[in-house]
Amino acid sequence: MSVADRFLKYVTFPTMSDGGSESTPSTEKQFALARALESELHELGLCGVRLDENCYLYAELPATEGCGGVPAVGFIAHLDTSDAAPDQPVRARVVEYTGGDIPLDGGEVMRVSDYPYLEDMRGERLIVTDGRTLLGGDDKAGAAEIMDALERLISSGTPHGRVLVAFTPDEEIGRGADLFDVAGFGADYAYTMDGGALGELEYENFNAASALVELRGVSIHPGTAKGRMINAGRIACEFDGLLPADEIPEKTDGYEGFHHLVSMGGSCEEARLEYIIRDHDAEKLEQKKRGFEFAANEIRRRYGDIVRLTLRDAYRNMREALEPHMYVVERAEAAMRALGIEPRVHPIRGGTDGARLSYMGLPCPNLGTGDYNAHSRFEFVSIDQMEKSVELIVRIVTDAVGFSR
Repeated sequence: MSVADRFLKYVTFPTMSDGGSESTPSTEKQFALARALESELHELGLCGVRLDENCYLYAELPATEGCGGVPAVGFIAHLDTSDAAPDQPVRARVVEYTGGDIPLDGGEVMRVSDYPYLEDMRGERLIVTDGRTLLGGDDKAGAAEIMDALERLISSGTPHGRVLVAFTPDEEIGRGADLFDVAGFGADYAYTMDGGALGELEYENFNAASALVELRGVSIHPGTAKGRMINAGRIACEFDGLLPADEIPEKTDGYEGFHHLVSMGGSCEEARLEYIIRDHDAEKLEQKKRGFEFAANEIRRRYGDIVRLTLRDAYRNMREALEPHMYVVERAEAAMRALGIEPRVHPIRGGTDGARLSYMGLPCPNLGTGDYNAHSRFEFVSIDQMEKSVELIVRIVTDAVGFSR
């Protein structure tokens, strides 16, 4: 089975996670893909295949003879998909891309004017949606590449150390590492296969927090409202206007942080705002959080004690945890260059399971998978880049034998 065939199989499983659920996994449907992968791992002959009650799947490819002393390397992908677009039914098809806009079967058009990097993919085979759902390349591309790399390592007989693989639930809602068994996993270092373009190598990410703003108003007939009504819905808009107007995703890039209004709703009587807050610099993140506290206090000054602000930290920039282990990054760079892949080292404007795992004692940068436009109905993957990502996994594993000598 090719990596593309695996991917096309995996995307038929709807696996959207649910941030409103308190269970793990947040949605039972993630188990369906986990069980399919579990079965494949058994068929490949891996040992220690273990799917736990929380939908974490682990397995080991033992070292070949004479390579038992090679440090164990891990590869991790997540099972769930984002809720930013529908997750079913995914109707994927392969496009032999020769340039220009791509008409999608659902009537939408993927336009080069919107996604100019499409033109860089002339001559590549792309897998697209019909424009009605996301594709699921984030992160089923990573899962397919890990599985294909395992099969290649087994069939080639090339010497290698222990290879550990894991598939996690609920990464998209920030919980992928919550119940990850680092000690039981057994890797000395690892890589999440959860990036975008081939060659992406990421070991810096946002520090992350969230803000929940709850407003309590006073509802009364508008004809007799003067001096008495407190319109929570309108004051919610006022609260948002107190935050820095230029520190939003639409106006930032690179190392610039932001606050992002994820959702809002309410009425005259009550309103609710949900934000994520991000910055690569930890002190700047704290400054942004203080900006929310200022806005809440200003609302209290104007209207009384009608606002409740809840700030929560989510994850930290992995760079601090990885700096003592930069060999993990250097080995990935060396493997890329050996395969003719130019490393694209840049900070993640987001987060991965690897960020938290690095602080849990498992150094874990992130690698690209050939997935583009994640969390979108215009998501697509490049088969050619997926195949090269498989080669990269194999190269990292086999090169580790030489590094250990």
